[in-house]
Amino acid sequence: MIMNEKIKASEVLLTGLNGENLGIVAREEALALARELKVDLVCTSLMSSPPPCKLIGRGAAKQDAQNEKRAERRKEQPLKVKEIRLTANIEDHDYDTKLRQAEKLLQSGNAVQLVVKVQGKEGQRAKELLERIVKELASSGTKETGIQLSGKQAAVRVNPVS
Repeated sequence: MIMNEKIKASEVLLTGLNGENLGIVAREEALALARELKVDLVCTSLMSSPPPCKLIGRGAAKQDAQNEKRAERRKEQPLKVKEIRLTANIEDHDYDTKLRQAEKLLQSGNAVQLVVKVQGKEGQRAKELLERIVKELASSGTKETGIQLSGKQAAVRVNPVS
């Protein structure tokens, strides 16, 4: 990021503090305006002539750049999968608690693996419970896999809505 006196072009295409276009201005005039308003002159691209520059509040440009880097790093990380275990015979209060917990995890950017422990002939009931949870979590997440019944458990994975 090139700022203030490090900008070497003789003329710059200047954008004001509120995004208004100030046109092509001499570098010295742009720097004088930046000093007068107590802001930084930041060059946004060196690929064009004259280079586009913005007036940005002091320190805000560096902070914006750091926030962009942080966001990129977050996107590069793989999703963390958190598992929530339930039983087919769950009470209403416990169900609400598990639902809130799953919503909170999805909103924080984690994927959720919902697992229902199956005993005996509870397979259909477990599947219905998972379908109900997935339907209620539709605003915060989308199901990645179908509901899988296997042996002693039924499971489904829900990814956060981006």
